[in-house]
Amino acid sequence: MSLESLPEAVAHKLPRYDAIPAALIGRLARDERVRGQGVGELLLADAIRRILGAGRSLAVFAIVVDAKDERAADFYRAFGFQAFPARPKRLFLPTATAAAALDGL
Repeated sequence: MSLESLPEAVAHKLPRYDAIPAALIGRLARDERVRGQGVGELLLADAIRRILGAGRSLAVFAIVVDAKDERAADFYRAFGFQAFPARPKRLFLPTATAAAALDGL
């Protein structure tokens, strides 16, 4: 992801590289029949754990998701994801934040 795409409050803390390494979660989906049963949360936690595991070998600053709609964006925001200023349905979560959250479980 480009440094310019990040909110200024985040970007000013990072080194001035052309690109910042990130892992993209294309989309997480669960069947409507299991809505409200915590399946989405489990899928997200599993994806984050896998990315953090890969991050032990690769440099990954953030986890990026593309929300299909505002309801999905709200779901990700509830877990600390922040929107990119120019693309409100594309959100990111710094891996350091994700690791600290998982350590707290």
